[in-house]
Amino acid sequence: MTDKVENYNGSEKEAVSFDEFPGRERRDENGLLESVSDNSAADKEMEQWSSDGDQMPSFIGLRGQRLNVAVSIICGIGFLLFGYDQGVMGSLLTLNEFRNTFPKIDSVAHPENSTLQGAVVAVYELGCMATALSTLYLGDKLGRRKVTFLGAFIMLIGGALQACAFTTTHLAIARVITGFGNGYITSTVPVWQAEVAKAHSRGKVICLQGSQIALGICISYWVDFGFYFLDHGKHASVSFRFPIAFQCVFPLIMIPFIFNLPESPRWLIKKGFNDKAKYVFAALNGVHLNHPIVEEEYTAIEQSLAMENRRGGDKMDFRILGTQGEKRHFHRLCLAGWLQLMQQISGINLITYYAGTIFESFLHMSSFQSRILAACNGTEYFLASLLAFFTIERYGRRGLLLFGTAGQCLTMVALTITAYYGDPDVAKEHGFERKPGAAVASAVFLFVFNTFFGMGMLSITWLYSPEIASLEIRAPTSAISTACNWISNFVIVMITPIAFTNIKNYTYTIFAVINFLMVPTIYFLYPETAGRSLEEMDVIFNQTPISKPWQVVKIAREMPFSDIAKHEDEKWMAKIEHEENVADERARV
Repeated sequence: MTDKVENYNGSEKEAVSFDEFPGRERRDENGLLESVSDNSAADKEMEQWSSDGDQMPSFIGLRGQRLNVAVSIICGIGFLLFGYDQGVMGSLLTLNEFRNTFPKIDSVAHPENSTLQGAVVAVYELGCMATALSTLYLGDKLGRRKVTFLGAFIMLIGGALQACAFTTTHLAIARVITGFGNGYITSTVPVWQAEVAKAHSRGKVICLQGSQIALGICISYWVDFGFYFLDHGKHASVSFRFPIAFQCVFPLIMIPFIFNLPESPRWLIKKGFNDKAKYVFAALNGVHLNHPIVEEEYTAIEQSLAMENRRGGDKMDFRILGTQGEKRHFHRLCLAGWLQLMQQISGINLITYYAGTIFESFLHMSSFQSRILAACNGTEYFLASLLAFFTIERYGRRGLLLFGTAGQCLTMVALTITAYYGDPDVAKEHGFERKPGAAVASAVFLFVFNTFFGMGMLSITWLYSPEIASLEIRAPTSAISTACNWISNFVIVMITPIAFTNIKNYTYTIFAVINFLMVPTIYFLYPETAGRSLEEMDVIFNQTPISKPWQVVKIAREMPFSDIAKHEDEKWMAKIEHEENVADERARV
């Protein structure tokens, strides 16, 4: 047989398919089981592996914890790219050379341009939304790695096009293209990571990815600040072109590694690549193929797909997203989508996109002060986001979400008051003397808001969707919820310049009210998922009455943890790590 097939690491070779690995069940014309061996290269490789007890499955020489870390790093770079592209425009909008190159979106000299400026900045989100929705189909058809690769490649092109833009139209189109790529990444990477990570560490892993968003924003602010000093002279355009072009570094790092890392084993089982999935399970756990945990994880996922297979195999009928049958698909879709929407309407992108503009145009700080404060704000945001890594499993998703949104509400109230007394335009309009200390307090509360958001909403919204969705609809749910994120993101980024121009400090009041309403919404409707396997959540939603969806919170709180989760405790993982270390020692000998 000479058909080209995908190897374990995504490469192609002339060999038998994965269905023909030794141990794969195969039946003859009478329906009897027969062994598979045609002396192909793949068979010889597997036979050698099977006969040597010191060898275990690996990807690019990595297995167990090291392989999990490698997947997390590449997924994290995807989110770092996401954060960088969100933050990079904020301080560029007030650069002299940027304003001269794109005068139509200069809102410093011409405040009436604030609407068009908001549109050009926000159009990026429309591109993200479009491709996020396209993963409704592509997510399960192509798999997690291919969609991630596609997103990284498109973002590479979009970043280059933005960097060489000379007209507002060119810049807007390039931002849409960049958004296309980011939509693929943000709707797929959380699913890929969640389906590879273990239940006991999944929250921490994806919290680190959320921190990568903040790190990307932080890097973009400091790059903007560094190149601010070149905003004059013959090569002044470098002051904004290099920061925009620098985002291309991240997809260049991602692209070579994506296909050298394991595909989601859950997606592989769904598509019938059972031996391939077992190989991935063994590699991720750092054990042999015949290790009990491999069969246990494989069986748990296979059982969760049994009902779907009886309804027609892996063919996706998108109408089931609106059903409230045994798996409560619509209930889960609504929770995922609404949480992503709440993340954006909390007001975070008011700060992320416009921090430099707020400091300079509305708090009337100098250009230097505004940029250094924006960079420090991004740094503090990143450091605050790391707190979730240490608390996500101890206090759970609900605990951090409730703490974060309550803090965000109080911070927005404080910003309403301090911005009122710190803005010289407001003081002049209402006939009182501006209080410089209030402007400083406003800057401080922008930092405080980022702290609360970084601990709660930042990471958990990306974690929660793949945690509560059944395997059958995980990719479509991630696609729709991510689209909710981007459309609400677009609205916020679009209206922020307009709102500040017209209602000034009362812009914060709107977000204070929104955050206040988010607290009871989370408390009464969102179940805890910490420590639960993805398959356990199927059981929790199955036991939730259709007419009383809020009871899912109580059911999740009271339901005992299953044997699946118990096997993933620290003792079990320590045993696997010990076996991995022993195998490594033998290999070195």
